[in-house]
Amino acid sequence: MKCRTEFVLAMGLLFLVLVCLPVPVLAQAGKEKTVNVDGIDLVLMEIPAGEFLMGSPGDTGMPHERPQHKVVISKPFYLGKYEVTQLLWIKVMGSNPSYFKRQRGDAPRPVETVSWDDAQEFIAKLNSMTGQKFRLPTEAEWEYACRAGSTTKYFFGDDPDELGGYAWYGDNSDNRTHPVGQKKPNGFGLYDINGNVWEWCADRYGDKYYTTSPERDPKGPQSGKFRILRGGGWHWSYIGLRCAHRYFHLPSYKYANIGFRLAQDKS
Repeated sequence: MKCRTEFVLAMGLLFLVLVCLPVPVLAQAGKEKTVNVDGIDLVLMEIPAGEFLMGSPGDTGMPHERPQHKVVISKPFYLGKYEVTQLLWIKVMGSNPSYFKRQRGDAPRPVETVSWDDAQEFIAKLNSMTGQKFRLPTEAEWEYACRAGSTTKYFFGDDPDELGGYAWYGDNSDNRTHPVGQKKPNGFGLYDINGNVWEWCADRYGDKYYTTSPERDPKGPQSGKFRILRGGGWHWSYIGLRCAHRYFHLPSYKYANIGFRLAQDKS
């Protein structure tokens, strides 16, 4: 009888401990917004306002990913559910610059071999066609959306062996791009946010920017000759697909592993 009483007391204490533990809040996909561009659907996901720790903690990651610092995204915004596809690019620009061109009957592949400058030209034409105001995401918006509430190396955890379920990268891509949306999305409903193609961001690059970055809605340094790339690509190792990983290039640079994803303010 004594043992039974002690067992009941112990289980009751365990229940109280578990109840008092903080419950993790996981990001959930928000509302979708679809814009029809002359027969091609452009789908965006609503990303809520919030705050997060940007960059790599302690002495982990690369020097320009540190220090890890608090960032506030003060307003909700939209971000493309998928990377911009070749179909949408052709509809807007009338040609396809991609090296890995979509074959007839294939699902849409991401457009690639586009520079930051090319992306700006595309966005200007798209805005003229639709009467809307699309843009590239800031680097902070990109990482916030990629993490989707996570604090781990990848939005799904720390184990790179799980990457194959979420991303096309060096270990599984067969050295080429793949149609968008074939892997599992993150908590905000974004597909291929890691892997497939690198994604241009709006910001200029500064290797020391994290030491002076404002907490609220940072937009990168005001000067600098390089622009930010995020997310890793089909040729990259697991290291380059971490949420905090940063890369950069001249705005005129283009290659078969570089594309982009559209953002839009929520009015």
